[in-house]
Amino acid sequence: MSFDVTFLTLFPEAFPGILDVSIIGRARKQGIWSCETVDIREFGEGKHRQVDDTPAGGGAGMVLRPDIMAKAIDSVDRKKRPLIYMSPRGPTLKQEKVRELVSGPGMIILCGRFEGLDQRVIDEYEIEEISIGDFILAGGEVAAQTMAEACIRLLPDVAGNEESLEHESFETGLLEHPHYTKPRTWKNRPTPDVLLSGDHKKIDKWRLEESLALTKARRPDLYASFKLNLATNARLKDKS
Repeated sequence: MSFDVTFLTLFPEAFPGILDVSIIGRARKQGIWSCETVDIREFGEGKHRQVDDTPAGGGAGMVLRPDIMAKAIDSVDRKKRPLIYMSPRGPTLKQEKVRELVSGPGMIILCGRFEGLDQRVIDEYEIEEISIGDFILAGGEVAAQTMAEACIRLLPDVAGNEESLEHESFETGLLEHPHYTKPRTWKNRPTPDVLLSGDHKKIDKWRLEESLALTKARRPDLYASFKLNLATNARLKDKS
């Protein structure tokens, strides 16, 4: 069964975009996932297909109208897929959420522009808001592609190496350990001896220690959460 992704956008020419290259693009051609775009402008009114209007109460910018957006949303076969709006107001996308999304039949993603969507359409359709970080973009297209790629690469037969996926940053709750390849020494920087030892237990231990050290130094929030989860799991194990 295909993982079906629909993008509601004012710029359908932006898709598939980056999603049509490498393993993601190959997966689409193989039918593992599908990409549909809905041009919001087609539902606009008047000679210029207007989709927005001035904000109630005054202020700068324009707001996407709820009646126009409703027509665009209603034109899509939901297929029990979640309706998501890329918005800086939403919770930041985490790998846990990515795994939740990829377990379903796909998703419908609204790519905002201007000052955003009229709140009434968000409330009426119970649209889920998701952010990819604390910064501002010109629109939701890049954010939508980012979230889609995060999901698609986890689909069966896309990445091709399930073990590699399991050890990536955020999958274990830690940042990933450093990587090395040939040549053995480059610009007087040698590859750590342990990685060339052939002792997989020592290599695994080194990688875990490096992941812990990197996470503690660069993402203390993740490190604290990881330690808390370890302590919680230990207590649950003692009670069982």
